[in-house]
Amino acid sequence: MSQHSSQEKLIGNTWRGKTSEELFERAKLVSPGGVHSPVRSFRSVGGTPVFFASANGATLTDIQGKEYVDYCLSFGPLILGHRDPEVEEVVRETAGLAWSFGTAEPYSLELAEFITNQIPWAEKVRFVNSGTEAVMSALRVARAATGREKILKFDGCYHGHLDALLVKTGSGLAGESSSDSAGISAHSIANTLVLPLDDESVVEELFAKEGKDIAALIIEPLPANYGLLIQRKEFLLKIVETAKKHGTLVIFDEVISGFRTGFQGMSGLLGVRPDLVTYGKIIGGGFPVGCYAGRKDLLDLVAPSGPVYQAGTLSASPFGMRAGLATLKKTQRDNVYPIIEQRTKTLTEGLVSILNQRGDQEWEAVIHSSLFWLRKKTSEPVRRVDQISEGHKEGFAKVFHALLNEGIYLAPSGYEVGFLSFAHTDLVISKTLEIAQKALTKN
Repeated sequence: MSQHSSQEKLIGNTWRGKTSEELFERAKLVSPGGVHSPVRSFRSVGGTPVFFASANGATLTDIQGKEYVDYCLSFGPLILGHRDPEVEEVVRETAGLAWSFGTAEPYSLELAEFITNQIPWAEKVRFVNSGTEAVMSALRVARAATGREKILKFDGCYHGHLDALLVKTGSGLAGESSSDSAGISAHSIANTLVLPLDDESVVEELFAKEGKDIAALIIEPLPANYGLLIQRKEFLLKIVETAKKHGTLVIFDEVISGFRTGFQGMSGLLGVRPDLVTYGKIIGGGFPVGCYAGRKDLLDLVAPSGPVYQAGTLSASPFGMRAGLATLKKTQRDNVYPIIEQRTKTLTEGLVSILNQRGDQEWEAVIHSSLFWLRKKTSEPVRRVDQISEGHKEGFAKVFHALLNEGIYLAPSGYEVGFLSFAHTDLVISKTLEIAQKALTKN
C-alpha cells in the first residue's frame, strides 16, 4: 500500500468519487441498517439515502456535488441555517481553546445564566448530551420529588428512546401499556400510563383513579414527532390543571418546540409554568446538547446538591455551550421568529397550491411557527395519531422523491415535520417554489 493511499484512509477520504448507493452498501456491513438513526435509512419513503458531504446556509451538498435546498435541517436544531457565519466564528475560536474539559468551566455558566434570565420557570438547568438523556433525568427527579412511581404520557408524543417511555397505548382506560420496541421488559414499562391526545375527560378519569400514584405527566405541548399534531389550548391547560391538583409534576418536553416556536417555547405561548422542562436541538447550535430545567427545589435534588444521581463525561461541551449561546443571542437580536414564520407561510402556501394542481388528492399544510407538515386535506384538524388519513405515508413518499430528484430535501418520512431557518431567505423560498413547480407537475 502506498504512503498516499494509507494517508487517505487515515484522514477519511475513502468515499470520494463514490455514489450514495455504493456507500450505503458499505455502511450496511458495519452499522445496523447502514445508519445511526432509523429515519435516515429512507425505509419510510423507499429508495437509497443520499449521503451528504457538506452544508451551508439553506443548502446541503451530496458526495457528488449536487446541491439541495434543505427543509429537514438536522430535524430542527439549525434555526439560523447550516454554519451560520457568526456561530461558525465562535466554533472556530472554540477549537483553538479546548475540545472537552471534564471540569468546571465558564461556557456552560454563561449559557445557563442566559437561559435562566430569560425563562422564569427555568430557575436552574443541568446540561446533558441529548433530549433522551434530558427526559430520562427529568423523570428521575420527578419520582424522587414525589415518592411516586407512575408516569403518564400521551400517544403520539415522542420523548426519546428510554425504555420507560418507548411504549404505545394498549387496551383499557390507562392504556395497558405495551412495548413499542423489542428488548424492553414488561417491568420497564409497568409504571408507564398512556392516554390519547385531545381528550380531557379520560385524563380526569384516570387521575380520579390513580392520581395519588402518578409522579409526572409528560407531554410535547406541540407534538411534532408523529406529524404536527397541534393541540387545543383548552386541552393543554386542563390536563396541567388536573395534574397539579393531584400533586403530579408537569414536564413539558420542548426538545423540538423550545426556542423554535418563540424564545420561551410553547410554555411561554400557553402561559404555563411547567415544573420541569426539557430542551435540546437549538440550545446546542447544531452540536449534541440537551438540558432539563425547572423549579429550583427540584433541580437541587440532583447530585451533588441532592440524592438524585446524574452525570455525563461530555456534558456541557464547550462547542455546544458557545455555539448554543451564539445562536440564541442572534435569534433574539435579529427578531428571527416572525421573519421565518412568515416565510414558512409563503413556502407552504406555494407548495400546497402546486401539489393541488396534480389533481390526485387535495393537500394542505399544517404549520406552527417555522414548523410545517404536508398531508392530505381533512375536514377536521388532525390532533391524534388515529386521525391521520390512510395512504398518507405512500402519498408523501411520491412527493418526497419528486422533490428530492430536483434538489429539495425534506425529512425522509411522512410523519416527520419540516423546518425553516433564518437562512431560508425570500430568494431561497422563491427558488424552492420554482423547483417544486417543475418537480410536482411532471406527468
